[in-house]
Amino acid sequence: MDDALQLVASSRRWRWSLRLLHSISGAAWLLALLCLVFSLVTPDFLSGANLRNVLLQGTILLLLALPMTLIILTEGLDLSMGALLSLCTVVLAVVQIATGSILLGFSAALLAALVMGAANGALIAAFDLPPFVVTLGTLGAAQGLALVAAEGRTTMGVAQGLRWFWEGSLLGVAAPLWMAALVWVAIHMLLYHTRFGGRVFALGGNREALRFAGISVKWSLLWVYMLGGACVGLAALLMTARINGGHPTAAIGLEFDAIAAVAVGGTAFERGKGGLSGTVLGVLVVGVMRNGLNLLSMPSSVQVAAVGVVVIAALWVDAARGRS
Repeated sequence: MDDALQLVASSRRWRWSLRLLHSISGAAWLLALLCLVFSLVTPDFLSGANLRNVLLQGTILLLLALPMTLIILTEGLDLSMGALLSLCTVVLAVVQIATGSILLGFSAALLAALVMGAANGALIAAFDLPPFVVTLGTLGAAQGLALVAAEGRTTMGVAQGLRWFWEGSLLGVAAPLWMAALVWVAIHMLLYHTRFGGRVFALGGNREALRFAGISVKWSLLWVYMLGGACVGLAALLMTARINGGHPTAAIGLEFDAIAAVAVGGTAFERGKGGLSGTVLGVLVVGVMRNGLNLLSMPSSVQVAAVGVVVIAALWVDAARGRS
């Protein structure tokens, strides 16, 4: 009898362990695997300075990936974020140097980002155009404007006080981490504790329900893309402080990393399924991957390819878990 009870208890523990393992996302498994591999092949990976660098570098990507999550939840896409971020760094630097005011420089960059985000949302919502096509067009527009405004070169000479937003700290925590944490909390509250968040999920899952409820799908889409623009404006403050100026191509390609982070984090491109916690894991996966390859002196082309492979691997793992 005792042997039978022990066998039943062991079976229950085994099933509980399997359920626990099954509940861990593909992004979490990939993050653990990447950390293990890079810690074995390069001793510098686990150093305190390098881990801090991973977190700091990830703040800018997180500010793009969080609104990208909402955009993808609506079955949309924003390819213009990297080019828009580059434009905003130029606008911030040019206005700050001309006026001597960090606040005016940041306000101008934020306004430019909001206008471009509103343009994306308006074109997609009002004319029912594909987000891929619209944001590809605004990508080109933003990149062209950035090159013209900067005259094709880095705009240097910003105020020293601007550097604090990248190098400074508050209560022993780096300033970029504070900003990333505050934006995450704000978007988390917006997505999970407001009516707007429910509309975001419905835009990807059941738009007809919104229409039957008398809620404007077009206005909801407009606000989602404007939120993306606002976050790009905030990211411009960090990017400009980081490079100590504005550069017309500084953030080109970051939109790919943001989309990759969202995909790795488990947000689906249809049916409004996903969430912000997975996106944070996705940002860490992309950040660790790029950092580890940098330590191994791998070229950027290899890094881009590796990020693509990681995205496919994460999607395959989650799909396999979904079938099991």
